[in-house]
Amino acid sequence: MLLMLSVAVLFIEVLLAVTKDEPHSETEGARGSLAIVVPAHNEASMIAATLRSILPELGASDRLIVVADNCSDETAAVATTCGAETIVRADVTRRGKGFALDFAIRHLARAAPDVVIVIDADCEVAPGSIDRLLRLCTSTARPVQALYLMHSPPNAGPLTRIAEFAWAVKNQVRPLGAHRLGLSCQLMGTGMAFPWACISAANLASGHIVEDLKLGLDLTRTGTPPLFCPEAKVTSTFPASNEGIQSQRARWEHGHLGAITSELPRLYIDAFAKRDVQLLAAALDLSVPPLALLALQVTAVWFASLLFYFAAHSAVPLTLISIVAALFFVSVLMSWVFYGRHIISFGNLALAALYALWKIPLYARFLVARQVSWVRSKRD
Repeated sequence: MLLMLSVAVLFIEVLLAVTKDEPHSETEGARGSLAIVVPAHNEASMIAATLRSILPELGASDRLIVVADNCSDETAAVATTCGAETIVRADVTRRGKGFALDFAIRHLARAAPDVVIVIDADCEVAPGSIDRLLRLCTSTARPVQALYLMHSPPNAGPLTRIAEFAWAVKNQVRPLGAHRLGLSCQLMGTGMAFPWACISAANLASGHIVEDLKLGLDLTRTGTPPLFCPEAKVTSTFPASNEGIQSQRARWEHGHLGAITSELPRLYIDAFAKRDVQLLAAALDLSVPPLALLALQVTAVWFASLLFYFAAHSAVPLTLISIVAALFFVSVLMSWVFYGRHIISFGNLALAALYALWKIPLYARFLVARQVSWVRSKRD
């Protein structure tokens, strides 16, 4: 039944993303004061490109702040040369982006802006995106999440392109479906805009491995669920090294699964106790595990139901899981037709089964040796 619920949520989100009319986020209105925060740990080789994409978007009074967090390279010098206001943090016992953001917010409190936008140091911002995020955040007094996509590096193999497609399903297709119902979205770690009242009161220095996901859930609980703004876009590139890819995926997926086990029961309890539709929507969205894991779960239950059919001569479980498997397949196919054909060919998409099998050790490690602390992914 839990598997049916996860696949049903996925199917509804995808269906709305591919069939319902496109709602345009309101971008008119006042433009509040702005500070952009770029947390950076040893990003000297990449941060200049990030800052170059941000600087043309700034107004005369806007601030661009780079937090050089426990850096052993030239990140601070490069950021300063590019024209950013650079602050240095050194605390090797408290590592991770959440601590860096907390450090920046305490720095900004001396002259608090109306809105804070967070951009990761390995991302580039599409033209006009900063203004869209700022105006929407100002007009709604709610956190706003830009569309955040990751691209494969040049000459990437089919498994990396499948990962890019799965990322698009998670960060573009599913949030767009929820957005078209007027529901909130998860925070994605970069391209996030916050009203000062929200970000200054948030518990940022939690040390949580997926601090962005946790922050989004906390804000939803306090009555300020994040809005999705697909017209604003932030992009980055998957690491080129296999080591970097493995560590990055372990952090994301172990963090996601950890959030499911620790946050989901309480989210459902709070949603029903408060009769809060946004909390319930956040719980349902969180209940959908990573796409590869969901595929493995559906496959495992289908084979178990087949064995049960031969042993007990009952077709009910097999029928139900076959319907679930069909909905899952249709969800993936619709996502590919409308949002994935430029990423991967249908022939390479057929290798998704191998991709899922390749990730079994990652999910096994969640049970016996899960990653609980932040580790920077090797980029090159």
